[in-house]
Amino acid sequence: MEQKKRPLRIALAGNPNSGKTTLFNALTGAHHKVGNYPGVTVEKREGIRIRGDRQYHFIDLPGIYSLTAYSLDEVVARDFILSEKPDIIVDVLDSTNLERNLYLCLQVQELGIPLIGALNMSDEAEAKGILIDDKHLRTTLGIPLVKTVGPKGLGTEALLDCIDQVVDRSAEPAPLSADRTISYGVEIESKLRGLEGLINGDGAFAAKYPVRWLAVKLLEKDEDAYTRIKEHTNASAIMAYAREATTWIDRHFGKNAEIVVAEQRYGYIRGAVQESVRIMKTVDFSITEAIDKIIMNRFLTLPIFILVLWGVFQLTFILGEYPMLWLETFFSFLSGVLQRIIPEGALRSLLVDGIIGGVGGVFSFVPLIVILFFLLSILEDVGYMSRAAFATDKLLHAFGLHGQSIFPMMLGFGCSVPAIMASRTLKNPRDRIITVLITPFMSCGAKLPVHVLLAAALFPNHAANIVMLIYVAGLGLALGSALLLKQTILKGDPTPFVMELPPYRAPTLRGVFWHVWEKTWQYMKKAGTVILASAILIWAITSFPAYHLSETAYQSMAARYMTENPHADEEALETAINFATTQAALEYSFAGRLGKFIEPVFRPLGFDWKLATASVTGFAAKEVIVSTLGILYRIGTEETEESEGLRDAIRHDAHISPLVALVFMLFTLVIPPCFAALATMKAEIGWKWVGFEILFLITLGWILGCMVYQLGGVAGF
Repeated sequence: MEQKKRPLRIALAGNPNSGKTTLFNALTGAHHKVGNYPGVTVEKREGIRIRGDRQYHFIDLPGIYSLTAYSLDEVVARDFILSEKPDIIVDVLDSTNLERNLYLCLQVQELGIPLIGALNMSDEAEAKGILIDDKHLRTTLGIPLVKTVGPKGLGTEALLDCIDQVVDRSAEPAPLSADRTISYGVEIESKLRGLEGLINGDGAFAAKYPVRWLAVKLLEKDEDAYTRIKEHTNASAIMAYAREATTWIDRHFGKNAEIVVAEQRYGYIRGAVQESVRIMKTVDFSITEAIDKIIMNRFLTLPIFILVLWGVFQLTFILGEYPMLWLETFFSFLSGVLQRIIPEGALRSLLVDGIIGGVGGVFSFVPLIVILFFLLSILEDVGYMSRAAFATDKLLHAFGLHGQSIFPMMLGFGCSVPAIMASRTLKNPRDRIITVLITPFMSCGAKLPVHVLLAAALFPNHAANIVMLIYVAGLGLALGSALLLKQTILKGDPTPFVMELPPYRAPTLRGVFWHVWEKTWQYMKKAGTVILASAILIWAITSFPAYHLSETAYQSMAARYMTENPHADEEALETAINFATTQAALEYSFAGRLGKFIEPVFRPLGFDWKLATASVTGFAAKEVIVSTLGILYRIGTEETEESEGLRDAIRHDAHISPLVALVFMLFTLVIPPCFAALATMKAEIGWKWVGFEILFLITLGWILGCMVYQLGGVAGF
């Protein structure tokens, strides 16, 4: 029996917008987010492909422009390659912008790990009249090259064949040969040879790090390289030699040694491209340029961005209204069925009021989540999100934010966890901390059901506009907070923002589908785990201790009702007593006692004890607010197909006016994010800033809610 070939670990590296993650999905069938800007893939993503008798383990590294550790993304990619030592690296190159993409390729070559270049987007290059002689370029660079088209999956089999050939050529990676190494010129090469000789003096150290690469990084004055060289037995001599060499290069060339090394690389790349690439004359028309003349017009760009955002919310509500009603009707029907077949008692109350009343209310919003992420995914894959970043760049700078901060903020509309992680792309620590601190102001998918519930209940004719108002308010609070932080505890000038605009591309159905499925599944999984557990807990504290209406109290209540309503029949009397008993039982429960205890704190915001209780439970996860309200408003009722839904119950609650609903939405918007987001925040910026964020958001939320409620009351709302 033929022995199975050893599994391979392949790292996918490449520039942002090179189609790297799309190619990764085509190779593995994995379903990951495909972004059009740096920062989406902030952590390595892994996928498996099995072909024949071999398993390929692909790692999708963050999109980076170089291996110089300026940003955290570059640190993640470089550290993985140095510490994990993959069997092979596939550098994904954008064929339409080869000169810029080859810079990273040359740096990766110096690591001494077998390398393959994937000439991705080769179809777009040919459409633009860019003809790449891959055979000649392969000879010039000394590495195998394979043409690919990620979205269509073209070239993936050829790439896998090439991986097999390179790895099977020898059991151990071949040493870096002269024809695969760029020459930096006589002067620099002499300094590199001296450094390489000193580094090779420690065999154990030389086996741990690529000697040639480390020598080059020392000449580039790379701080991380100087940190690593301290492990060497002769570290002081090497660092002294490196500083002397860089000083000599600075003086000899009249410019910084890092610039000299970069110029040598670009000179080599320019020569390789000139010999291997021909640009044919094409029709002087570009769809991207034609669209951008309108989209990127300095007078139209911001209004178009606002219009697009407004359109997204309008479509979300228009298309999602009926599916949401269908789900509400289904859960109402299911409640009625269970009430008929299960005897009255704790079990029925748990199933109907706790699980269906709580979790069912959250599941009712799945259609809105699907539609919202579908629309955002299309905008992202088309290439509009990068344009949106430019549309808001000047606005962000006016508030002291880095232009790249818009990416985490946009991701925050989906989920705060990846949004906070995306801040790693910011090089300046101050910019990164501010971006993390303001990201929770964005209305994530978990807050959307709360906004939709109250907007639909109290503003039925303007629900979409009210929800958009809350989103805009979050953006305004984020900008105001950024300005406050930048002028007080985090002073400093924002670093310049430079970013490419990728061409417009038609989104792939598979990419959009899996993006939507991934986000929707995360929401549903959370509803089935965290929210289910929370719903059961909330049901328990709203059900116990049990309340018993004595016969004396019943007679007294009936007499009082008949005195006030002398013409009422027995059915009306029974309904009124059941309602009053339910309210009394809720107030008697642990939840009622907690709500009554904290109600004075929330009274200046217009909240009664029910809203106060829901606010507190929302600190764990914002979706829990909806399930809490579902339990508080439906517990103990005889639910049938004709029973009122949660929206109607809230609409008919005398304690909740449109003003109170608006204040509650604002308060939910501002209070600290879920525990998962806080844990991510701690990992990115530390406990000190997490503590500051919690205190800041709670204080701001209370003050803002109090001001809006009190001023609204004075104005007569």
